[in-house]
Amino acid sequence: MPLYVDGFVIPVPKRKVAAYRSLARKAGKVWMEHGAVAFTECLADDVKPGKSTSFPQAVKLKADEVVWFSWIVFKSRRHRDQVNARVMKDPRLAGMDMKDMPFDGRRLIYGGFKAMVAM
Repeated sequence: MPLYVDGFVIPVPKRKVAAYRSLARKAGKVWMEHGAVAFTECLADDVKPGKSTSFPQAVKLKADEVVWFSWIVFKSRRHRDQVNARVMKDPRLAGMDMKDMPFDGRRLIYGGFKAMVAM
């Protein structure tokens, strides 16, 4: 069965890393309860600006920020759409205001991807 992945790259202020991690744990629990196959949040450890492009450049990283790279795995795109519809209605996440998030949502990069190689 082909998997489907929603991927995210986001800049988070260093002073808000604990708040973001707390939000990620809460969100991860909700996604997993609604059927996601896996939920992963990663803090950049070895990510440098490139000459042409890079994670820091992509999110216009500021000196007081760090990059997070995250993904959620689903059974298929259809499954992703079903799970995300349930997640968006979940009272633990519904109604969250982007201006209250511990990150700048305008610089969030995200998209859905068909898994082509998985081992």
